[in-house]
Amino acid sequence: MASLSVTEDCEQLRKAFAGWGTNEGLIISILAHRNAAQIKLIRQTYAQTYGEDLLKDLDKELSNDFERVVLLWTLDPAERDALLANEATKRWTSSNQVLVEIACTRTSQQLLLAKQAYHARFKRSLEEDVAYHTSGDFRKLLVPLVGTYRYEGEEVNMTLAKSEAKILHEKISEKAYNHEDVIRILATRSKAQINATLNHYKNEFGNDINKDLKTDPKDEFLAILRATVKCLTRPEKYFEKVLRLAINKRGTDEGALTRVVTTRAEIDMKIIKEEYHKRNSVTLDHAIGKDTTGDYEKMLLALIGHGDA
Repeated sequence: MASLSVTEDCEQLRKAFAGWGTNEGLIISILAHRNAAQIKLIRQTYAQTYGEDLLKDLDKELSNDFERVVLLWTLDPAERDALLANEATKRWTSSNQVLVEIACTRTSQQLLLAKQAYHARFKRSLEEDVAYHTSGDFRKLLVPLVGTYRYEGEEVNMTLAKSEAKILHEKISEKAYNHEDVIRILATRSKAQINATLNHYKNEFGNDINKDLKTDPKDEFLAILRATVKCLTRPEKYFEKVLRLAINKRGTDEGALTRVVTTRAEIDMKIIKEEYHKRNSVTLDHAIGKDTTGDYEKMLLALIGHGDA
């Protein structure tokens, strides 16, 4: 995703907005092929050169799903997470998984930057909004998840892993899914430690923890707990499923499709694509091409690396 010249990119974008119609192809050819650092420079240079905000110009010129994917992609990753988190706090329960994604698949530093961007944009803390807009078990889980700063080293304490696997099994067997120990383990332990604990859980008790958390498929809190476990341990499997559900429905869930593509394109999209192909026997490129059209389709395919060598 190399940029020849930031100044040239800005001139070309300005040209795309000029005249009667917008040149969407030109916008895709630039923005879809630049990384976050390059786009940040483009936005700064565009503002200095033309005295205007590139995001506002894009908002003015574009519409619908194409506008959404371009705007989300053009935001700094921390700003994007802040916006997605804020939208999620306003849509009770159905969007809790978006908060789980942001809390559990970002590094501690990325989550901290997202929370700082949230402060700057919304003049409140993310924890404050999550606590205000959620209740009961959801609040009990989500507030510590978004408030955490996990250790990121690879060290693992096997004695702790064994004792915490036992605690998790006891509480799940008792159907005490919202127990403070369950939440404490999932919300505070490092990902390496959680992986060790859950591997021991499976070896010792015979089932993957998410199988034991599937006792009631209609229980939304259990669904959020399963999403938490998956995001912490196998994010590529989690995102593959979000994409599969978004594309395989009657009518595409463009919101989920756009969110996953824009947030994972620079992180682990290659692994998610492999997982998707393995799980669905068709490529993600093919599935998106079949389910979307026009500039929206072109932007998505460019972002997931369609045609990359």
